[in-house]
Amino acid sequence: MNTAEFDFSFLEEGFSAKDIVEQKINESSMTDDRDAFYVCDLGDVLKKHLRWARALPRVSPFYAVKCNDSQAVLMTLASLGTGFDCASKTEIQLVQSLGVDPSRIIYANPCKQVSQIKYASTHGVQMMTFDSEMELMKVARCHNNAKLVLRIATDDSKAVCRLSIKFGAQLKACRGLLEKAKELGLDVIGVSFHVGSGCTDSAAFKQAIADARCVFDMGLVLGFCMNLLDIGGGFPGSEDADIKFEEITAVINPALDKYFPVDSGVRIIAEPGRFYVASAYTLVVNIIAKKVLIDDDSASDEEDEGVIDRSLMYYVNDGVYGSFNCILYDHAHCLPTLHKKPKPDEAMYRCSIWGPTCDGLDRIVEQCNLPDMHVGDWLLFENMGAYTVAASSTFNGFQKPDIHYVISRPAWQHVQQIYAQGLPVPAESCTLDVPACCGREKNLEIPSKSPQAHVV
Repeated sequence: MNTAEFDFSFLEEGFSAKDIVEQKINESSMTDDRDAFYVCDLGDVLKKHLRWARALPRVSPFYAVKCNDSQAVLMTLASLGTGFDCASKTEIQLVQSLGVDPSRIIYANPCKQVSQIKYASTHGVQMMTFDSEMELMKVARCHNNAKLVLRIATDDSKAVCRLSIKFGAQLKACRGLLEKAKELGLDVIGVSFHVGSGCTDSAAFKQAIADARCVFDMGLVLGFCMNLLDIGGGFPGSEDADIKFEEITAVINPALDKYFPVDSGVRIIAEPGRFYVASAYTLVVNIIAKKVLIDDDSASDEEDEGVIDRSLMYYVNDGVYGSFNCILYDHAHCLPTLHKKPKPDEAMYRCSIWGPTCDGLDRIVEQCNLPDMHVGDWLLFENMGAYTVAASSTFNGFQKPDIHYVISRPAWQHVQQIYAQGLPVPAESCTLDVPACCGREKNLEIPSKSPQAHVV
């Protein structure tokens, strides 16, 4: 097996990821290289996994790799036994390099390149989605044993990122597609849908599940053995989302019981992305420049009172071509948290925050209220794990932030216990060498190449 190594730190009892943020800030502040960086708490990923299992006990998560393809995240999820939603040959290669069995991968891209369909066939990936007749014809030519999942369109009008404008067959077209699949001798095993990334309307899931039932019935009439329902993604990953995760699951569970009861024999999967990783990442940026703008209209009126109305422009060392690409691609609204808590009577000013590139588009925050800070001060952005790292670039020569991975000992041991229970991760076992100062002599087993452990 050929996987990249990554470093991570154990959190000792009483310490949290926020303590690591503070430690890294202190270390960086001793030098001129005050580069932006992430701290990722892998224990938060575990908490999300356990929360998912409690709230959606019938639904197996197939993590959407496109959301965040960091090696550490994928290795953690592979150890926890999740499946993976892959959209390309490269994503399939990345997941399989961790030893994940092809049965735990769904090639969930309805519009695939011929060469990549052939790659999936060669490497045992059978489950894949389609939503058109042309896709069926490509699969019939290029894949010997495809297990097809018909993706249907949904009402995603209340989602942050709409997907049904690009993917999904209308209900009225589904029977014709199933008939074409039958004619081509293809095996359609189920139905999938996606209510849109950042869904804000839980009712969309209920209607989509009901529509999927209709398509199942069409397939059964035509002689297909339909036994898989994929309810897609759209699940919130942070507590400040417009809708809570449990609000959505409170709609999904009764809908599944109604249209796909347990005794129906239908397997239920989903494609969560941001749910698993959004809150695990905190991005820390440094103020590299500052500009003070005076409001000329009000300055003369207030001059006698000794008050001048002004606004501040802060420039930081990461931007929309880097981690904040989520603003452009994911319609995210990013607001900073101050590293230094302001004094109760400290004045606040209208501020804008800009990235480091020489592009006027590189604006992170159009307007917010912040105190008068200095070059060299730090700003924190929480909930930065979804659709940030994966789409980041080095435009204008600005490098991507380093990521510091941490996990508590109890969380690490819990991951080990889940893996030890015999989850089907056909990866080679190897050891993690724990430093002597950890107070433990035994090695920890993980289904991957050894990352390098440190103690905090």
